[in-house]
Amino acid sequence: MAMDNIFGIAGTALNAQLTRMNATASNLANAGTVATTEQDAFRAKRPVFKALVDAQMTNNGAPYVGGVKIDRMADDTAPPRRVSDPNNPLANKDGYVYQTNVSEVTEMVEMMAAARSYQNNVEVINTARQLMMRTLDISKA
Repeated sequence: MAMDNIFGIAGTALNAQLTRMNATASNLANAGTVATTEQDAFRAKRPVFKALVDAQMTNNGAPYVGGVKIDRMADDTAPPRRVSDPNNPLANKDGYVYQTNVSEVTEMVEMMAAARSYQNNVEVINTARQLMMRTLDISKA
């Protein structure tokens, strides 16, 4: 495996985890929103990753076998919560609003897991860089 593959694979992982963090930030930003109908309620977003296991799966955005790509963004399937709040201007005729299905606890776990995975891949890049530098030092001697 060439050194550029190591950097490329780790780069795809960094991109995937940034996407995960962006989704988490969006979910947390919308955690307090309400809607008049269940269909209009915000639903938490989750990135769906796909492993790049052969050359046919690669493309210009993710050209490295062994890397990961974002397959799609999916809505969390948990239903929104219906809450009685007749004084809310968004309440329907029965006095209910629909809250998001965002769980702040779940989002914090997602954020910590994404940050840890990101840090791990930065460490891969740093280690590969250090090994390259040592190899160059050996060739100078």
